[in-house]
Formats: sequence, structure tokens, C-alpha cells
Amino acid sequence: MRFLRQSVMGLFLAAMTLGLLGYAANMVRGAVLARMASEDRAPAQRERVFAVAVQTAVPGRETPVLEAFGEVRAKRTLELRAAASGRIVEMSDSFAEGGVVSEGEVLLRLDPSDAESARDAVAADLSDAEAEVRDAEAALLLAKDELAAALEQAELRTRALQRQQDLAARGVGTAAAVETAELADSAARQMVLASRQAVTQSQARIAQSATRLKRSQLILQDAERRVVDTIVTAPFAGSLSGVSLTLGRLVSDNEQLATLIDPAALEVSFRLSTAQYVRLLDDDGRLPNLPIKARLDVAGVDLVATGRVLRDSAAVGEAESGRLVFAALDGARGFKPGDFVTVSVEEPPIDRVVRLPASAFDGSGTVLAVNDDNRLEALDAQLVRRQGNDVLLRGPELAGRRIVTTRTPLLGPGIAVRPLEGEAQTPDAPDMVELTEERRAKLVAFVEANQRMPDDVKARVLLRLSEPQVPAQMIERLESRMGS
Repeated sequence: MRFLRQSVMGLFLAAMTLGLLGYAANMVRGAVLARMASEDRAPAQRERVFAVAVQTAVPGRETPVLEAFGEVRAKRTLELRAAASGRIVEMSDSFAEGGVVSEGEVLLRLDPSDAESARDAVAADLSDAEAEVRDAEAALLLAKDELAAALEQAELRTRALQRQQDLAARGVGTAAAVETAELADSAARQMVLASRQAVTQSQARIAQSATRLKRSQLILQDAERRVVDTIVTAPFAGSLSGVSLTLGRLVSDNEQLATLIDPAALEVSFRLSTAQYVRLLDDDGRLPNLPIKARLDVAGVDLVATGRVLRDSAAVGEAESGRLVFAALDGARGFKPGDFVTVSVEEPPIDRVVRLPASAFDGSGTVLAVNDDNRLEALDAQLVRRQGNDVLLRGPELAGRRIVTTRTPLLGPGIAVRPLEGEAQTPDAPDMVELTEERRAKLVAFVEANQRMPDDVKARVLLRLSEPQVPAQMIERLESRMGS
């Protein structure tokens, strides 16, 4: 019985399995036939709309700013050189590297013994020359007196001769007396000639003594100048550079002692390309006195000085290009000669241009504008200037149009868009940051250990770091120099 019951159960299960397999095969066959019998229908597709940031193009007057890199130079410098040789016997406390001196301050003295001895010897020669002049003048007076007496004596002898001649004509006088009177008159005239010669010699002596006196005076002035040359003074107020002297050192004639720099008279030299230089010229082809700004990045704090363009180089140097331009700086506090600065020059204003982000302009010279149907179309635009992340464009169809500020490869003419006018695509970074105590301490330690930062700038930076919130730009610059 058990065998019969198990056999019946097995047959039942086998029949059920075959039935289920047949039902499944029928369902699969029906599905395949239904799929094969259905018609091919394409799914409905929707047009993709892109969100774009736009800006309305408003033509107007723009003042382009040209940026270049330049070097701060001292407009007024002087090489202090020794006008005489000798040993240094006195030095000012300010005569050191970086020393600040005032106008007329005595910087150092050389041993004046030799120069003073030479001056005293020349002064003695001058006294002799003055005495010689006095003697020559007295001799001239005596010679003139002798000439007057000789002229008087000659006149008397002439009258005596005339009397003897009158007496001889009347037969009263003798021939011997006339002859004696003639000899006496001749001797008197000879005495006059000798006296005149003496006067002439006295006058020549006076001229010679005057020349000797003048020569002695010139030699004395030269000797006194040599004494003065032993003293080195500052011709103007400034700072000293290149000082390497010590007390007691021997210096030679014309040896360079130091360089005096006027920190209040600074200028900046920067090189422009020829195209940039031409843009700055006026209608007469001259370089106008355009305003400039010089900016020096000092550990998160920008030192800024204003000025005006002065001149440009007369010629292009060998193996150089472009034009070298010089500008005077006004109130360049904290700047030093040799600083590498960024120079911004305001170009002449340009009319009828549109300022747009540089990402709105492509290399083919077109921009994308949104029309009334919110579709894009390409407009031709002429690039006038590049200004950092912006461009100045000019085009006949730009005025009043909504221009796409950021172009992507997905955008092109005919694309449907959703304009986002006035919305920023990227959030701005926070201007002020609140520091942790550890981060603040690291920044303060770095600033205090920085020897290249001027004291006034260091004080301003430390004051800002002590505040609860610190500018993010300052923190970024400081940490970039720390290597963090």
C-alpha cells in the first residue's frame, strides 16, 4: 500500500509540473506575439532649455587702465666721493648704511694737517706779495716827485740859457758863458729822461707786484678749498647707501665713500610694448602727463602711490623692445629704490564701448545675445581693449541687447535659454574671516619675524590681525608666503 501511495503522489506531482511549464510557455509565446504585433512608436521628446546669465549691453565712455610691471628708482642720487686724500679722523653717527642725514650735516672729516700747512705757507707768500705792492706804490710816488723836480730844474736851465744868449746878442755876454749854459740845459733834460724812465719802471713794478698778489690770492683760495675738501657734508637730506668706511682708514683722492639717496624724490620706470605706447600718445604724437598708480604687495597690505607720467626713453636699447616710460611718484611712503611694483596707467577715455566679462567674447569675434523668443543668436563685436577679466567691445548691434556673460560648448545660435539677468553664477568669497586663536597666533608670529616688511606696514598688519574679523585677502596673502 505504501508503494502504491507514493507512486500515485509522484505521478501527481509530475503532472502538475508539466502543466505549470506548459502554462508558462504559453504566456511567453503570447507576450512575444503581442510585442511583434505592436507598431513602432517614438517616445515624445522635450526641447532642453539652458539657464544662462545675461547682461544688458549699455554703450558708454570707459577709461581703460593699462597695467605693466616697473621698478622704483631714485630720481635724485649723489655719489659721495673724497675730494682729497687722507686719514679719517672723525665720523658722524649717521654715516652708516641706511643712515638718515640732513642737508649740510658733516658726515666725516679727514686729517687736515697737510692742507692747513700748505694754506699757511701760501698765506705767508700772500703777505710778501702785499708788501711788495706797497713798496712799488711808494717807489712810484718817489719817482714822480723826482720827475717833477727834474722838470723844474730843466726849466730853470732853459731860462738861464736864454739869458746868456740874449746877453751875447747884445755883446755883453761871452761865448764861454753861453756854452756853459747850453751844457747845463742838456744835463737837465737828460735828468728829466732818467726820471721818466724811473717812473715807468715803478709803474711796471706795480703791475708785476699786482700780478704776483693776484696769483698768491688764487693759490690761497685753492689751499683753503683743499682744507674745506677734508670735510664731507651732505648737500641735501636723504639716506646713505653703500657705506663701508671705518674711523682711521686712509682714503684716496676721488674714492667713493657712499651714495646719498633722496627718499622723497622717487620715480618708477616701466616698459610698454610699442602698441601700448602708441595708445597713450595724444593727437600731437606726444606723451601726455597721464595719472598712474604704483602698487607694491607687502604681505597682504598693498602700498599704493600715485603719480604722473614724465617722459619716455630717447632710444630703444640694444636687444630690447618696446618703450621705457618714467613717471614721478607723489607721497610714495614705504617705497624704496629697487622695489618691483605693478603700475596702472589711465589711458585716454574711449567712447561708445560696452564693458562685458571676458568669458562672453570668443575667439571668432562674436558674442551670444538672447532675442525676444529667448533663443540665442550670434552678434559680431570688435575687441577694443582687454581689462583684466573684462573686455571692452564695440558693435553696431550690441546696444540694449541681452548678452550671455559666460559661454559654454553647449551654447550656440538657436538654442533655447532661460535668461538670469543680474544673478551671479558663482558666490563671492567672504570679505571678512573670523580667525581661530591658533591661526591668529601663527600669522602674528610670521609678521613679527618678517624683516623685509617696513615697520609702519608691520604695525598696520598686526593691528588688523588683532581685530575679531580679518580681511580674507590679507589672510590668503600671508598664508601663501608662509607656505601653508
